[in-house]
Amino acid sequence: MDTGEFHLPRSRAANERLHSLVPGGAHTYAKGDDQYPENLAPVISHGRGAHVWDVDGNRYVEYGSGLRSVSLGHAHPRVTEAVRRELDRGSNFVRPSVVELEAAERFLATVPTAEMVKFAKNGSDATTAAVRLARAATGRPRVALCADHPFFSVDDWFIGTTPMSAGIPESASELTVTFPYGDLAATEELLSRYQDEVACLILEPATHTEPPPGYLAGLRELADRHGCVLVFDEMITGFRWSEAGAQGLYGVVPDLSTFGKALGNGFAVSALAGRRELMELGGLRHSGDRVFLLSTTHGAETHSLAAAMAVFAAYTEEGVTARLHALGERLADGVRQAATAMGVGEHLVVRGRASNLVFATLDENRQPSQQYRTLFLRRLLMGGVLAPSFVVSSALTDADIEHTVDVVAQACAVYRKALDAADPTPWLSGRPVKPVFRRLA
Repeated sequence: MDTGEFHLPRSRAANERLHSLVPGGAHTYAKGDDQYPENLAPVISHGRGAHVWDVDGNRYVEYGSGLRSVSLGHAHPRVTEAVRRELDRGSNFVRPSVVELEAAERFLATVPTAEMVKFAKNGSDATTAAVRLARAATGRPRVALCADHPFFSVDDWFIGTTPMSAGIPESASELTVTFPYGDLAATEELLSRYQDEVACLILEPATHTEPPPGYLAGLRELADRHGCVLVFDEMITGFRWSEAGAQGLYGVVPDLSTFGKALGNGFAVSALAGRRELMELGGLRHSGDRVFLLSTTHGAETHSLAAAMAVFAAYTEEGVTARLHALGERLADGVRQAATAMGVGEHLVVRGRASNLVFATLDENRQPSQQYRTLFLRRLLMGGVLAPSFVVSSALTDADIEHTVDVVAQACAVYRKALDAADPTPWLSGRPVKPVFRRLA
């Protein structure tokens, strides 16, 4: 039975006010209070480094910061100073700023597999621009996306394939087909079935598992042979896998790639990058039909581009990617040892690359369980750990990792009790957390 005294009255009141003003109570579904135990969804006051404070005054070690975007930690001095220098110089002009040129040069020096880049504010704009460009370049209507990857865009071509497809015409989603990750034979069968209809293959080059040997190179060959565009969604893998993204780590060059998340350390900036031959279709230096690639009022806002340049510098000069991997390995080892020691090593499972760890909560039958996830999240929150995932930031310290592992061990002790009872309900204190993608609210 859960007898822990942990209440968030101010957060609860703020959540009620949010729901009355903002549909869903948050501007990103993954931040919704339905993703957290009932009445235990902190509303954040501020953050510094790897810590955040809620409006009730509680401090947490935070993981998955900003949905993986704040990889250097909150209010990183190098980033905030770069932005501060631009504040008195204006933010947006009627013509390009020299900052746009400098940011493009720095990006392409950091990701040398790309030849041109265009900046935007969110990942969906970049991925949808890649799809549009692929369709324009090939004259083909269909998009083939990896069915095993959770999110690509808020736009119809992707959302129409999810359980939250209300409001999207079937005609839009009918043009999207799917292929399984890691299965070249199935992908070739798809391309043959829709011969000369598929404009692009779009996928995350890696996620919770490493790509099978030869897989990405095989996709590259398939795309070339079938005349379609290969698009890597590097929103997550960008910088976390290597400074040049997964394409730099694995040595397979896509035609187009999209970046975001870590790009601005929390500042709003994303990027579409790729081969000059394709990207120029959205430019002025050709004689063909113009492609409306990306045209965003705030895409070139100077403060975010300054933040991005500071991020490029931090990653390349300070070895941030290596630090993320080292921290993640330490955390994963500690969590696995704690779970095993408490007898739940086969139920609390840590997965993914060390720089991008997630966890699965399994029930007594080794099946994924939202109830056990609720139990686990509740105990973490009570111990001062805010962790919808175990995705690390470089601001974490050894002490933060040790504290997290201690709290995980305490949570695992309760997890074991619930497993022994074959019923976690007494430890939930409310409804279970819910998946983001579901048909009914």
